[in-house]
Amino acid sequence: MAAVHVAVGVILDEARNVLITRRAAGAHQGDLWEFPGGKVEAGESLQQALARELREELGIDTGRTSALLQIRHDYGDKAVLLDVHVVWEFSGQARPMENQPMRWVAPADLARYAFPAANAPIVEAVTTLLAP
Repeated sequence: MAAVHVAVGVILDEARNVLITRRAAGAHQGDLWEFPGGKVEAGESLQQALARELREELGIDTGRTSALLQIRHDYGDKAVLLDVHVVWEFSGQARPMENQPMRWVAPADLARYAFPAANAPIVEAVTTLLAP
């Protein structure tokens, strides 16, 4: 099975809190928290996909980003390739454009939230990257 290529944004505010959103109940891995992003469409670069997804989901425009890590994970019913970038700067006010629950969370508190299994390395990397 071919992996679904997903652009993922670890979005930071000025206080270095991380934005997380909750997946819809009917979605794959529904009701779990996630880092915003979505599928890279055919003919689209990773940066274009990340910018499009964050504009659609949160109403923000990405500024400076940097690669954090890449994760391959097989859930059994779906395989994913997560291309994770830290979004250091953005413009606009982040808001849940799809009425999804959204929270700004201190990096040390990320472990308190239930994420899909593929997101565990992201939580670990972000917690390490932003440790005081």
